[in-house]
This record gives sequence, structure tokens and C-alpha cells, in this order.
Amino acid sequence: MERVPVLVVGGGYAGLSAATLLAWREVPVMLVERHPSTSVQPKAFGIGPRALELLRPVQGIEDELRDIWAGIGDGMRIAIARDMADPEPHLITDGGQAEYAFLAALTPVAMVGAPQADIERVLRVKAEELGADLRFSTELVSLEQDADGVTALIRGKDGDRLVRADYVVAADGHHSPLRTALGVPTSGKGELGRMCSIMFDADLSDLVREREVTLWYLRNDDLTGVLVTGAGAGAHVLGVHDADGLVPVDRCAELVRLATGRPDLNVRILDRATFGIAHVLADTYRAGRVFLAGDAAHTMPPTGGQGGSTALQDGADLAWRLWLVLTGQAGPAFLDTYDAERRPIGTLTADAQLAELGTRMPPAARIGYPEPLPDLLHTLLGHRCHSTAILSEPGDDGSILEDPRHAGGRPGSRAPHVVLDWDGQRISTIDLFGSGFVLMAAKQGRQAWMEAGRVVKERLGVALTRLPVDDELLDVEGRFEERYGVSGGGAVLVRPDGYVAWRSPGAVQDPVATLERVLQQILGR
Repeated sequence: MERVPVLVVGGGYAGLSAATLLAWREVPVMLVERHPSTSVQPKAFGIGPRALELLRPVQGIEDELRDIWAGIGDGMRIAIARDMADPEPHLITDGGQAEYAFLAALTPVAMVGAPQADIERVLRVKAEELGADLRFSTELVSLEQDADGVTALIRGKDGDRLVRADYVVAADGHHSPLRTALGVPTSGKGELGRMCSIMFDADLSDLVREREVTLWYLRNDDLTGVLVTGAGAGAHVLGVHDADGLVPVDRCAELVRLATGRPDLNVRILDRATFGIAHVLADTYRAGRVFLAGDAAHTMPPTGGQGGSTALQDGADLAWRLWLVLTGQAGPAFLDTYDAERRPIGTLTADAQLAELGTRMPPAARIGYPEPLPDLLHTLLGHRCHSTAILSEPGDDGSILEDPRHAGGRPGSRAPHVVLDWDGQRISTIDLFGSGFVLMAAKQGRQAWMEAGRVVKERLGVALTRLPVDDELLDVEGRFEERYGVSGGGAVLVRPDGYVAWRSPGAVQDPVATLERVLQQILGR
């Protein structure tokens, strides 16, 4: 019987991000995926800045993704049109620099518009480089849990094997056999329709209009669907709504010509696939030692473009929590915080994308759909978390969404971006997070907090980095105390995922006792 601390089932966004970040933290991990490789179809397009913040501590990932994006386009422009030749398309978003200019003041990363297939390949290579055991053409046959772990039967090309794991990440997709086998109930509107995804090769250079539009919502008498263009000549994807199974190849070519408005277009069909558009929410993300992630936890319509980013964040979130528990830094009950924090965010995001789908439908068909969020940009960096791993302050409103432009570093919020100078190099506070907890102290009283961090780190055996914001770690713009809400001897504790776990706005009488109590409470010890 093979043994591994974490078994990941599914090689999509959630599974690959979990495997990559577990391996980066030197946690042995095995991933099984029934398909022979990562996705061939482009699938989701682009990932948001929050997902990239979580991936960027792994050296090389951000640079590779930016290189892919540089070869595709300079903005995510979305339009509704009759076809690509429509002379007056209605732009939903112009995707220009001005639209996302506010992000530069909030994060050191940028939006990345790369197809899911390319992003999955990057993650696969990185996970394998870091030592993750990725097994494709391998499926989970059965799973049994007991008080000490999980026994899984997996089936690959070389036959059946038993694997013993401490924990399992169920990232096995929308239909999630694991979720069904575990009896996890679901809610939501269910399946909303079927789509056939047609990947094709054609020269669309003149229609792309110098990459003016990347994503087209198409409506005409012959088809309703969506088209994602590449850089001109090469591969593109057409998704056709209400398709009854796989569309024949000849019909696929006809549909591509209808979508592009070019009846004489030379088209080569590369691949076809069908999938459901659905709104399905797991009622819990934890079933014993198994944790649901990605589409297994929350299947959402593609409108809004946050499904892939949410799945990546699920995997990243599980990786650091499992690492803390498996290394003895946190107690087993700490893993309950995954469901407490991620499920409200998953539900909010799925509902927001369902609402966006409704806005693209005739009014009569929108009945029962939620109202769109006032500002979808808040979902990029404005999520808040609430659990026992966050020590909320008195009077906290319990919100799970805030305007990141006005976030004040309160516990449960993403730690704000502040420009620092470290030994002559400009960095962001975001660059400090990922490998463990970070204790940052304001200039006044920093010595007491740094000493407290040293003592508590040794006592509890917790990965804790101590960083005084002073003359050595220079606050370039003088905004640290304001953005984090600390002054007069205050300090702030940030988790590995870059969320503020606790802060002391001012000085305390006994920093050692305070910090030790705080960490024990957060870690469930």
C-alpha cells in the first residue's frame, strides 16, 4: 500500500494549484486524474489578480503566465454582437488599461488573460518540478475513511493500487463522483443548459481588429453562443449554447462560419467537447477527511469569468491549511476553517455569475435570478473571511465583500498593498506573504514586538517571519500605518494566504503573552 499525506483527485485548476503549493511547501502529494493529460480545450480564459497573488510565491509561475498573455492580447475586451463581422458590436467592457488602472494601487500583480489549457500546463510542469506525484490516466475507484486516515483504491494503466492518505482533496469536477459518494447535499438552480465547445483553426486576423475584442457573446437567428479569439491566425474556440451532444464536424464548420460572419472562411476543426452550464453549490466543503474544491464545491456559469480564479484559490487555500496541520503547527480542527471561509465566498461568486448570466437573457427568463452585484470589481480583491482563524475586532460588520480601494487592514480582510524599500529594492507587502505567518510592527514599539515574535516562534514552533517597518524595511510612501490601522506601537499578524488574522492598533502591556495567546487561538492549539 502506498502512503502519502495528501491525495488530490482531479487535475484541473483546483487540483493542480493544491498539488503545486503543497509540493512547494515540501508536503508529499499525489494527484490522480482520469484524463491522459491536462486540458486540450482552452476552457476558462484569464485569472484574476487574487489567484495570481497566491501562485506568485512559486518562482517562475507569474513570469510564464505573463509571457503567455503577452502573446495573446493587451486587455480583456468583451462584446455582444450578431457575429464577428457585426459593424456595431456592443462592448460590455473595453478591457483597456483605464478600466483596471485602480488595481495598480492595490496589488503588484496584473490581470492575466491566458487560456486554462495553458495555465494548467504551467502548473503541471511546476508541480512535477517541485516533486509532486502526478498520475494521469488514473482514476479513483473507491474511498473509505476511518479515524486515522483515508484508504483509496486507484486504477491506472498498470492496474489497481491502494493508497493511504491523511487527507483527500476532491477536485473532480462539476459532477464530482466523490461528492456523490460522500453524500454531500447540494443546492442552487442546477443545470441551466448544455454547450458544445468547438476548437478550430482559422485565420481571423482581419476580424480580430488588432485584438479589439477577445470574448464575443453572439446572438443571431442561427446560433447563440460565445467565441474566444486568439491573436489572429491560429486556434480559437466557439461555444454553442443548447447543443444536443457533440455537434458533427461538418456542422461545426458551418457554425464557425455563422459566428464569424464569413461564409467562405477556411476552417479546420481541432477538437469538440460538451459541458453543462450550471449553478450547483455544495452545502458543505468538508466531509470528514475529504475537502471539496473547484467545481466539485461550486459550479457556476462562466459569465463574470471568476470560476477559474475561485477554483485556483480553493486549491491554494487548502494547501497552506493542510501544511499547517500536517506539520503540527495547527490542530486538526483548524481545517474546519476552510469551509467556514471559502464556502461563503464560493456562494457569493457563483450567485454573482448567475446574476450576470441573467442580464444577458430576455427579462422573462430572468425570474428567480439574483440581482447583479453593484460593482463586480470588488470581487477581485475585496473578499473577507470569518472563522476561528480570524480574530475579528469588536463591531466588525461580518461582511464578506468590501471595496478594496478603501480597505483598512482589519482582521478578515486581505492585507493591503503598500510599497516598501528593502535594501534598495522596491517590493510590495504582498511579496512578504506566502511561506508562513508574518508579524509586522509599526516603527514605534517595534523592538518589543520583534522580541515577542522571536520568543513565541520558538515556544510554539510556528513558521513566523518578523518584519519591523522602520529604517531597514522602509515605508516608501508613508502609508503602512494608515493602510493597516496600526500606530503608536501597534502590530499586525498576517496569515500565509495574505489575510490579516489579528492586529493590535496600539501598544499592549505584554506583547509576548498577547502574541502567544493570539496564535494559539488562531491555530486551534
